[in-house]
Amino acid sequence: MKHRIIVLGAGYTGASAAGRLARRLHRDDVAITLVNADPDFVERVRLHQLAAGQDLRSRPLDEMFAGTGVELVTAKVTGVDADRKAVTVVGAGTGAGTGEGADARELEYDTLVYALGSGWNDQDVPGAAEHACEVASRPGALRLRERLAGLAAGQPVVVVGGGLTGLEAATEIAEARPDLAVALAVRGGLGDHLSDKGRGHLRKVLGGLGITVHEHTAVTGVEADRVTTAGGETIPAAVTVWATGFAVHPVARATTLETTGTGRIVVDATMRSVSHPEVYAVGDAAMAMGPGEKPLRMSCASGTPTAWQAADTIAARLTGGKLPRIPIRYFNQCVSLGRREGLIQYVTADDRATGAALTGRLAAVYKEVVCKGAAWAVANPTLGLPVRRRRVAGEAARTGPAARASA
Repeated sequence: MKHRIIVLGAGYTGASAAGRLARRLHRDDVAITLVNADPDFVERVRLHQLAAGQDLRSRPLDEMFAGTGVELVTAKVTGVDADRKAVTVVGAGTGAGTGEGADARELEYDTLVYALGSGWNDQDVPGAAEHACEVASRPGALRLRERLAGLAAGQPVVVVGGGLTGLEAATEIAEARPDLAVALAVRGGLGDHLSDKGRGHLRKVLGGLGITVHEHTAVTGVEADRVTTAGGETIPAAVTVWATGFAVHPVARATTLETTGTGRIVVDATMRSVSHPEVYAVGDAAMAMGPGEKPLRMSCASGTPTAWQAADTIAARLTGGKLPRIPIRYFNQCVSLGRREGLIQYVTADDRATGAALTGRLAAVYKEVVCKGAAWAVANPTLGLPVRRRRVAGEAARTGPAARASA
C-alpha cells in the first residue's frame, strides 16, 4: 500500500512542500494529499495591494496541481491527533462548505506536513478585534478594501505597526488614495531595523506620500473613529489598519505535539517535530532555529526554504537517500513602498541589516520580480526541479519515516 503524506495548508510553504514531494517521490509508492480551506492560492505578500483597490490574479489550486498526482481536498482543518496519526477536517467533499454544521471526517496519514501558517494578531489590545482591519488574510484585505472605498476625501486612516507589513500597507494606501490623511504609528523609531541608508530612503518616501509618522507610539486602544496611545494621545482614525505581527493557527497548540508558548511546533534542523517523528512543520507554524541559533522569523523568506528542507528530508528518509544539510539563512528584506518605490535591505545570515541597500524604482522592480517568482514557483509546483523520483524503500511505504529515524 502507498505511504500516505498529508500536507495541511496551501500557502507558499504548504504548496511548495506538496509540489516538491510530488517531484521527488514515485507516485506508485506515495499518496500525497493537500488540504486547504480555500480553493485558491492566495498571494499573501500582495494583500496590501488588494486592500488598496488592485485586483489580483486568480490562482485555483486544482489547476495548479492538475497532473501532479497530488490530491486536493478543500476543507477546514479542525484538529490533529498526532498520536493516532489522523487529521479532522470539515467540508471535505460534502459541498456543505467549511463552516459550522459542515460534515466532519478524518484523514489518516503516515507522514504529516503541518503548514497552516498564521493570521493577524490583535495583541489583546482593547477594541482592535472589533474595530481594526487587517491585511494578513484575503477576507481581511477585502474588508479593508471596502472600508477604504467608502471613505471621503480628507478622512484619516491610521496604520498601526512599523514592520514590513505596516510599511507596505501605509505606502500602498497613501499612493492609491492621496486624498486620504494616512498616518503610521510605530512603537519604536521608524525603520529601526534598517541601515542608515534604508531609514533615510524610507523617511523620504513616506514624506513624499504625505504620511504622518507617529514614532515611539504604542497604541493601547482602538475605537470606531480613533486610536489611543500609552501616552494618552488620541489619533483620529476613520479606519484603523492593524499590522503589529502574526499569531499562528491554533490547531497545533491543542495537540500533543511539543509547541512553544505561542503555539509554534518545535522542530529540528530538518523541520521534523522533536516530539512526533512522523510530523514536519514548515513556515510560520514552525519554531526553527537559524544562523546564530536565532529563531527564524515569520516570513516568506523563511517559509519557502523550510518547505524545501522538509520535503527533501522526507524524500530522503523514505528512499534511503542522503539527508539535506543546507543551512537556512537570510540575504535581504524586500519592501514595496507603493508601486513605484521600493527598498531592498541587505542583511547578514542571521537577519541583521548591513550598510548596503537598494532603493527607488530599481528596488520596486526587484521586489516585483521576487513576488512573481514566488507565485510562479507555487503555481508550477513540479517544474524547475530535476526529475529525481525515487522509489520508497522497504517497509517505509506503510510504516512511515519513524521506522527510518536513524537514516
